[in-house]
Amino acid sequence: MSTKTNDSPDAAVKAAALATFVVFGINGLVFASWAARIPAVTQTLQITSGQMGTLLLCTAVGSLLALPTAGLVVGRIGTANTVRVGGLVAALAGTGIAFSLSAASIPGTAVSLFFFGIAVGLWDVAQNIEGADVEHRLRRTVMPQLHAAFSGGAFIGALVGAGLSTIGVDLPLHLLVIVAVVLVVTMVAPRYFLPHISTATPVGEPKPAKGPSAWRDSRTLLIGVVVLGATLTEGAGNDWIAKASVDGLGTSESTGALMFALFVLAMTAMRFLGGRVIDTYGRVAVLRASMAAAAAGLCLFVLAGNIWLAAAGAALWGVGAALAFPMGMSAAADDPRRAAARVSVVSTLGYVSFLAGPPLLGYLGDVTGIHRALLAILIPILVALVLAKAAKPLKIEPGTPTS
Repeated sequence: MSTKTNDSPDAAVKAAALATFVVFGINGLVFASWAARIPAVTQTLQITSGQMGTLLLCTAVGSLLALPTAGLVVGRIGTANTVRVGGLVAALAGTGIAFSLSAASIPGTAVSLFFFGIAVGLWDVAQNIEGADVEHRLRRTVMPQLHAAFSGGAFIGALVGAGLSTIGVDLPLHLLVIVAVVLVVTMVAPRYFLPHISTATPVGEPKPAKGPSAWRDSRTLLIGVVVLGATLTEGAGNDWIAKASVDGLGTSESTGALMFALFVLAMTAMRFLGGRVIDTYGRVAVLRASMAAAAAGLCLFVLAGNIWLAAAGAALWGVGAALAFPMGMSAAADDPRRAAARVSVVSTLGYVSFLAGPPLLGYLGDVTGIHRALLAILIPILVALVLAKAAKPLKIEPGTPTS
């Protein structure tokens, strides 16, 4: 089956929306399968939080090399094939991580995580561009729901990670099963994707800006700065909330994984509700409220004296972290003809914090403890709150196609 069904365009858009939802979900499952068991990785490799931060930095470097060119890749081979390439590289990297952990090889794990980062960069930009195309065709906000699929997949991955950790299943075996799932989904689901909007410029319309010019667009750069600050709160929670619970609250590894699952569940629920909230109150107001909630939840999680208050903080933190990234992707894609280049720019700037920030927190954690080190992200959260107005919807010039 293909989305090239001229007789039923609505059916094609719905099929593309469902396929994109599934791709987002599997992306989250892959990420959480790794993140939820970071404590097991540190134990297997017998490394410190700072050394674990270096391994996470390998993923960041891979992604930051891939992200700036991902928009150009999408322009050449389309969103569907870009997701397929990202999925294939992720599967190969996951296999490498599994065998490296079995051999307790730090260099092997580092190299595999580098290629995993490349896969994440390509896959993430492509799925967000496809999501923006679906959003434009549906003419309503759906990006939060798509990111809810990512969070939902991450929640399932976190629960699976907690369960397997409790019963003593090795992480390498866990990862190999996930690899098989990734290969199947990323090869099949993109068959239903829509042709990317920017590939067809109507007669009489100016030619869309090339990728590099997006780096000179002030609005795009400001959105990227907002997303850079806002997504650090999500990245820090994803990578360190389990470890911070173990180290700072004295919980077991499985309880730490459940704390991560609670954080992700709160994000998932808010993202499912987010489209309606954004359409009602607007991006700017929702972004400001999100950052305020993230700051409050983070402080409660870190400063709480018991597990129950910390859990409440983790949930509020997750609610605050939920909508910033999808709103940034929607804002970058307001002009569909320039979406590929601008989403690539915003993703690159956002992932500077999403991927590079958590490793730096690991280094700080060696000095202060990872639990207290999390308070450092209050600064970029406040910056995102102050600059939130940059995400105000762009008014497209008359005659510019939106579908």
